[in-house]
Amino acid sequence: MAQRQQLTLDFHAQTGTPPVEWVVDDELVTYEAAAAEMEQRVAAIAAGEARERVWLLQHPPLYTAGTSADPQDLLAKDRFPVYETGRGGQYTYHGPGQRVAYVMLDLRRRQQDVRAFVSALEQWLINTLEAHNIRGERREDRVGVWVQRPEKGAGVEDKIAALGIRLRKWVTFHGISINIAPELEHFSGIVPCGVQQHGTTSFEDLGQLVTMPEVDMVMADQFQQIFGPIEPIGPSGLAAGAE
Repeated sequence: MAQRQQLTLDFHAQTGTPPVEWVVDDELVTYEAAAAEMEQRVAAIAAGEARERVWLLQHPPLYTAGTSADPQDLLAKDRFPVYETGRGGQYTYHGPGQRVAYVMLDLRRRQQDVRAFVSALEQWLINTLEAHNIRGERREDRVGVWVQRPEKGAGVEDKIAALGIRLRKWVTFHGISINIAPELEHFSGIVPCGVQQHGTTSFEDLGQLVTMPEVDMVMADQFQQIFGPIEPIGPSGLAAGAE
């Protein structure tokens, strides 16, 4: 059971960089709307016309396919919509009860090191879990954050958080997801991230009954420790039913 070295990473921006916009949507946002908004924002950040942004949201039930997705890992083709994405990785489920964070940062102002950025995202997730008394761990041979489940048997562990990113002109997009209280059975329609021998868990499944806003507060605090100041600016206006 290989485990990567726990890293303490400082991804703060250069002096003079404005705080990262922190956007939170409490209602569901369609994947189409989110993808279009990310494309526009990343282009604007790369052109120096917009600030960096982290966008917290939830999607309706759907599957996304990363650039390494194997079609055989889509087990239920007609269950939920399937979206091709430009992010790295394989198949992932998104749905209500799962917090997705799309991270749009300009690494030209931080570190132009993709591996270190991925480690920083993992550390953000691990620190958030630790604040809720959940021990999350990296694995050398698997992407994401994992929780050991000795009550299920020796060597058994489940995935609680996923990540998949893309860069354009050193500006990041896509990001991370963390399972708060999603319908875990929905993951059965895919082989999550191509890993068959391990399962999926959540805060709720582990007996940690917390609300999404409570997790959001911890995520905001832990993000700032690694990436620097944020400025909450409210919802995106793109959630279902938003005027």
